[in-house]
Amino acid sequence: MAPGARPEAVVAGRVSAGIVQALRLLGRSGPALVLVFACIALSLWAFGELAEDVLEGEPFAADIPLMRLAHAASGPGLDTAFLVLSALGFAWGVVPADILLTLGLVLRRRWADAAFVAVATAGSGLLNLVAKHSFQRQRPALWDSIAPEPTYSFPSAHAMGSATLACVLVVLCWPTRARWPVLAAAVLFVLGVGASRVYLGVHYPSDIAAGWAAALAWTLGVHLAMRGGLHLHRRRLRRDG
Repeated sequence: MAPGARPEAVVAGRVSAGIVQALRLLGRSGPALVLVFACIALSLWAFGELAEDVLEGEPFAADIPLMRLAHAASGPGLDTAFLVLSALGFAWGVVPADILLTLGLVLRRRWADAAFVAVATAGSGLLNLVAKHSFQRQRPALWDSIAPEPTYSFPSAHAMGSATLACVLVVLCWPTRARWPVLAAAVLFVLGVGASRVYLGVHYPSDIAAGWAAALAWTLGVHLAMRGGLHLHRRRLRRDG
């Protein structure tokens, strides 16, 4: 504080500087930030609506018809395809990919990106575990599944984990030319994993939708928080230096 400066004047000056900095940041990436905030808000709203109905025990009109439609198309070929896709959506694919991606970024000394991937993916798994035990929704029992699951149903861990990895990859690739191919491949993979869980009879479609919504809100929220923290850290370094 400068000698003789009044405290309220100092506070007002810092607030003004913060507003100016925020406006500059918004000016540089305004549309992108608005889109990210909109995605987070819509995802949280969607998850909240689904979670409220689950807590109140209200059935989702589309759940049973969509599951019966998927089961009506079942056959040996689709059984094998969706079993493989389901496995890739978690233990055989998503989890190893999360670990390898984090390690790869660490080896390349991309510390901020590695931290983002680790927090987003590990946090997503932890949130899913907490949510399952909080809502305690039982698995569907419309037919005997060829891949039964012993845990709770809401939200889908496969849907949430695959969507989190997809969001992470899209965020990392967004500044590059690969953004659109990665986005297209990620969307197809996430949809395929979600469809496999419904086809196998271990999840309601609403479980899948909740997993997607939670993953999108969580991953984008982590990205914004870590990006903001890194920006402030760099400002302090420049100021102190």
